[in-house]
Amino acid sequence: MKTLSLLLVVALSITSSLAVDRNNFKTCEQSGFCKRLRPFKSEKSQYALNLDTVMVHGNVLGAEVVTQDNQGEKKHVLWRYTLKLSALVDGTFRVELDESEPLYPRYRTQLALDGEPKEDSLKLISNENGKLTVANSQGHKVIITADPLKFEFYNKNGDLAVVLNDNNQLIVEPLRVKREKIGDDDEAAAVEEDESAWSENFKSHHDSKPRGNEAVSLDVAFPEANQVYGIPQHTDNFYLKTTTSGEPYRLYNLDVFEYELDSRMAIYGAVPVLYSHSKRHSAGVFWHNSAETWVDVVNYADETVVSSLVNLVTGGRKTRVDARFMSESGVIDVFVLLGDKPADVFRQYTRLTGAAPLPPKFSLAYHQSRWNYADENEVRSVDEGFDANDIPADVIWLDIEYTDRKKYFTWDPEKFAHPTEMVANLTAKGRKLVVIIDPHIKREAGYFLHEDATEQGLYVKNKDGNDYEGWCWPGSSSYLDFFNPKVMDYYIKRYQFDNFPGTSKDVHIWNDMNEPSVFNGPEITMPKDCRHYKPPQDGHEGISSYWEHRHVHNEYGLFHISGTHQGMLDRDGGRYRPFVLTRSTFAGTQRYAAVWTGDNSAEWGFLEASVRMCVSLAASGISHCGSDVGGFFKYPEEELMTRWYQAGAYQPFFRAHSHIETKRREPWLYPAATMGRIRDAIRRRYALMDFWYTLFYEHSIDGLPVMRPLFQEFPQEEETFTIDDTYLLGDRLLVRPVLSEGATSVKVYFPGKDSKTLWYDTDSYQAYPGNGYTTIDVNIAKTPVYQRGGTVIPRKERVRRASTLMADDPYTIVVALDEQNKASGTLYIDDGETFDYKNNKYIYGRITYTPDNMTYKFIDKNAHYPTRSWVERIVIAGIKNPPKSAKLVQEGKVTPLQMTLHRGNDVLVVRKPAAAMAKEWEIHFTY
Repeated sequence: MKTLSLLLVVALSITSSLAVDRNNFKTCEQSGFCKRLRPFKSEKSQYALNLDTVMVHGNVLGAEVVTQDNQGEKKHVLWRYTLKLSALVDGTFRVELDESEPLYPRYRTQLALDGEPKEDSLKLISNENGKLTVANSQGHKVIITADPLKFEFYNKNGDLAVVLNDNNQLIVEPLRVKREKIGDDDEAAAVEEDESAWSENFKSHHDSKPRGNEAVSLDVAFPEANQVYGIPQHTDNFYLKTTTSGEPYRLYNLDVFEYELDSRMAIYGAVPVLYSHSKRHSAGVFWHNSAETWVDVVNYADETVVSSLVNLVTGGRKTRVDARFMSESGVIDVFVLLGDKPADVFRQYTRLTGAAPLPPKFSLAYHQSRWNYADENEVRSVDEGFDANDIPADVIWLDIEYTDRKKYFTWDPEKFAHPTEMVANLTAKGRKLVVIIDPHIKREAGYFLHEDATEQGLYVKNKDGNDYEGWCWPGSSSYLDFFNPKVMDYYIKRYQFDNFPGTSKDVHIWNDMNEPSVFNGPEITMPKDCRHYKPPQDGHEGISSYWEHRHVHNEYGLFHISGTHQGMLDRDGGRYRPFVLTRSTFAGTQRYAAVWTGDNSAEWGFLEASVRMCVSLAASGISHCGSDVGGFFKYPEEELMTRWYQAGAYQPFFRAHSHIETKRREPWLYPAATMGRIRDAIRRRYALMDFWYTLFYEHSIDGLPVMRPLFQEFPQEEETFTIDDTYLLGDRLLVRPVLSEGATSVKVYFPGKDSKTLWYDTDSYQAYPGNGYTTIDVNIAKTPVYQRGGTVIPRKERVRRASTLMADDPYTIVVALDEQNKASGTLYIDDGETFDYKNNKYIYGRITYTPDNMTYKFIDKNAHYPTRSWVERIVIAGIKNPPKSAKLVQEGKVTPLQMTLHRGNDVLVVRKPAAAMAKEWEIHFTY
């Protein structure tokens, strides 16, 4: 009872409050290395390149860097470092700086990169006047100043795009041996070193810091940049603001209940990639480090005290953004992305960390969740509720209560006694089940996983080398050490169908609490001096024989989901595509899982924040993002719930979820009119399923975001640089969800003035020119969504109860004409669930419209899929000169077609062409 009582106190202290307790989380002043490094400003960097050591071979420049004591007439070398500058394909450079002979190896992030980056060539152009100039094969150039050390990166147009160490804030704190005793005269210094360098306290938590101070820092300048973006997750704007008057942005994966809006506080995700943009060019940096990181930003165009002073001195507005990364440990390892358009830098980043693989198609449909559906009868009732109310749904979710008393890979023997039958009832309707598996393991005698982990040494260790014990949902818990290959192998095998009875290929996984969340830990997470597996190396003992949690913290969840992903692949021999959802995020997460924005609240501000948070994550590689529709905490009234479903229907991951203590809120529990609007929003999503699926296929190829900021497609329009309530899906749909209470109109920005872009309302086909802001009237049923002129979008209007049942249903093809009366688009088709597409069992087609012809051609002629789908209708919007007749030509057969012209909105409808999508076809128009 003592154990249960303590757990209850801890849980209530976290969940009963509906506002984050800032006292549970550090400020920069309370984070030892941030407090130590942030004030550091030097007139001249201590770091200098030894020009006599420079060597260029293949794609790498290597050299020695030293720090010097500049006091007195003769300089004295203090520390030696090894510099490595690598040229990589696609206009990317990598800069690495590590101690030449560290006391023990420093940690290097392991899993973020999608394999070893591909090499470009590197040529030494000149070495004179204390400067080195090198260039890659594409004409990108780097000038390295030797003393003080500075790197200037020029894009292929000759523009200076990125500068490293321009503000002399490069720091690599060398590892040292702790001084046990020093002279009496230095007693004060000894006390200071003992207290600050070798230990640290936060509230009641003590961090032993056995390696001492080992922080790294680097400043990055973006000359001529208007804005910078990235470093999610945070809840403020997509474009990053100057931090000089407050806290830096913090990247440290944390379980923050009821997180704040408009905040730079750390929450669940930490993706250390930063992009800059101006009308002239785009660039970026990827800070390859998994330790706690703080990022300062100074945008000189901001109306701040700093910019005002600069403007006073320079006599005008200075266009430049400076940033500074500060991490608690690791090495300097930074990738410089030289663009020069937004799409270029986004693609360069995903080329390093990987694009998301093609997800199973059902994962793009609607998901219904709650903490918790209590038993099998309730699952059946919810499932039947969708059918009874004619609302499509693909997935039912189960939170932690499905388990046998919070023991993962088990089922509650009473409430979920027949999981196989329960799953079969869902799959018979084309639906799936998702269950939760968290990384904390209940410490209970007789629980097979705990017994195995204890006996085989699979848990993370505490600072004394014993199994670490913390508190989470099960009570006393320990945490699997996924960095150990032995642990990973064990964990992967837990997903075998024999090891997890009741599961099948139609049961998928939700990984939550994997920051990791520890209710009684410092900042609700694992102590930094816990120990993780490190591969054994000769001569490495004691401190050198393990990594501390401080080194790997932001990667912990990434290792967790990589194991889950592999376990699901292995369980059926790699035939079916897995779906995993994660809360903890880091660089590379997209290769394994989708993401949601965590424990939000039923408030308008959180609905608004969901848009900018997902746009930021998408630009940072993680396109499969959404929020808990309706909010996790509290209860959404009818208008908010309606608007959230309408917005969620146009975000990649579309799931409703709610807290255990909130009122039930399945769509049919609202009044009939509201339920009807929710049904309409969900059905709109299903009509666009093949469009979404095509976008994710194309992302898997080119790495570009599915959910895009406007400036990605319109990089010359300055107005778009700070718009984050409106976004694009691919380059085809513009979405401006209604995000405020009682709205009767919204301002929609229509980009594309210079290119004479047209935007067609997807409801009325009314055309709007790309001419900036326009006020659009909305009622409670209206979501402003617009198809870009010049595009073709496939739709399926016969919405069924699950997307899996719509595979062979007919298409409606919507053609939106541009100023030249042309349009084109793409369509991807496969079986939606297996990896057979990798064996050319798919269709990737292009639909092209000109006034004379409309054609459907296969982009990849070597691929084929025997779809039975066909074209039911073609809608051509913006037609000014309609044809008199049309005929379909497919496999040599010519078929006359019927057409109807709607003059009110210039729409021509080609009725029932019945063209089969398994074969190419074309339509000829005559006038």
